[in-house]
Amino acid sequence: MKLLRCPLNGDRNISEFICGGEVRQVPDSATASDTEWADHLFLQDNPSGLVREWWFHVPSGYWFIAERDTVTDQIHNTYPSDQLEGV
Repeated sequence: MKLLRCPLNGDRNISEFICGGEVRQVPDSATASDTEWADHLFLQDNPSGLVREWWFHVPSGYWFIAERDTVTDQIHNTYPSDQLEGV
């Protein structure tokens, strides 16, 4: 069984979670073109290595950030979204 550490609920079976995708800068709604919005919604970088991703714990309805290596699928760190810096 693969475990994921939820910052709110502790170690839980990974089947209780949904990955919400890579943490990315949201375009400015006042100035972004339709193409910029479409790119933001439908295109992702998919880099190799360490990425920050949104994760959702379904039973508690809690969103948080996980740092996951896309090559090894190892999760290095998890933390509440209010501790997110740089985006």
